[in-house]
Amino acid sequence: MLEQKHLIILRGLPGAGKTTLAHVLSENGKYPVFSIDDFFTDAQTGKYAFVFSENHIAYQQCLQYCEKAMKENVSKIILHNVFSMQWEMEPYFKLAKQYNYTLHVATVEKHHTRTNTHNISDEQIRKMAKKFEVKLL
Repeated sequence: MLEQKHLIILRGLPGAGKTTLAHVLSENGKYPVFSIDDFFTDAQTGKYAFVFSENHIAYQQCLQYCEKAMKENVSKIILHNVFSMQWEMEPYFKLAKQYNYTLHVATVEKHHTRTNTHNISDEQIRKMAKKFEVKLL
């Protein structure tokens, strides 16, 4: 019997806990975790430096890493990003279908007092929240 494969997409506002939950779901690194943030994080120092003009490259790289893992038949893949708009997730939906992955999308809500690690202003987070799309059907 074939093992079922899962693509788990975690979405939510900055500081909601997506990264923390992704690492829990990865079972201490047993399964890969991909994020747009990885592109902007220095591998040696861990310092995050967002460059808006390179955001499209970060999205493409994350998609490529995800597809590579799917081609390798990794049984569970976790993605985390804000994904406030439905269209941002569509390429992953297509990959899941193409490679026969069961798709799970979870919106992570902030129920703690910690701030976001990227120091995004409250004003910017409110703007993001206003355009956040949720498709229930």
